[in-house]
Amino acid sequence: MSLTNLSVLRQQLREHGAIYVPRALDDNSMRLARDAYQWSLCHPSRNSAQFQGTLQSPAKFYQDLLNPNVLVGYQHLLDRSCAPDVVAQLWDSPDVWFMYEQVFLKEGGESRRTPWHQDSSYLPIAGEKIAVMWIAFEPVAKEDSLEFVRRSHRGVLYDGSRFDPGDDTAPIYGTLPRLPNIEADRGRWDIVSWAVEPGDVLIFHPAMLHGGAPTHQGRRRSTLSLRFFGDDAVYSPLPGTARVGDSDDPKRAGSPFQDMQRNLKNGDPFRHPKFPKVRPHAWTRSP
Repeated sequence: MSLTNLSVLRQQLREHGAIYVPRALDDNSMRLARDAYQWSLCHPSRNSAQFQGTLQSPAKFYQDLLNPNVLVGYQHLLDRSCAPDVVAQLWDSPDVWFMYEQVFLKEGGESRRTPWHQDSSYLPIAGEKIAVMWIAFEPVAKEDSLEFVRRSHRGVLYDGSRFDPGDDTAPIYGTLPRLPNIEADRGRWDIVSWAVEPGDVLIFHPAMLHGGAPTHQGRRRSTLSLRFFGDDAVYSPLPGTARVGDSDDPKRAGSPFQDMQRNLKNGDPFRHPKFPKVRPHAWTRSP
């Protein structure tokens, strides 16, 4: 497969931190992505969570991530779809590893925003070749889409958001700068978003400040995020990692990140058996 304007996309990803790639996934890849998404809904992990809607119109806002059995449900997607090939082309590198999945479902009323945050605030990884691929299964208007602060992957790494319904900026660690209240002063920030159709993807570096717009009455937004890393990714412990495994930190509790904390040093290659190499193909195709 080949991407249109590949050199432009590579430059924008490096400089801006987030890009829109139209028609990145073919019909077969979208079918495999939907199958994986449905597997996640049918096999919730201990990390699944249900967030409240608004008082005026309660809505469903469900997420799950880092399922310990993810490769059971995602092997065909990772092996037979073009998703890993897209990031390989953007990095101009053949080596791609899969980190973990995240699923979202918003429907049934006025849902809250996904708070502004940086994925890097939760992940002990550093490098240029790290990518989050955001896949939507329904058309999403620009005003309802994922939003980014352009070039923020080159700026401050803020503390993580607790996703506290009373304060989106409530910190996790207390050892990093507190998240700014971007929604309270949107004009200060270079915010960008894109309308997407099924088959389009948004790809961004996990250090990007980003947040999800709310979903409105009568709308449904089901999305899948896939996180990949490349050959320059290294283990980079975060301030406050003594908290790894705490019950209020589901992204790490009982996860490969705990093994990394015990067994890796700062700057070691970011590797774990639960994070398989998917390009070049590292496993035998299933029938």
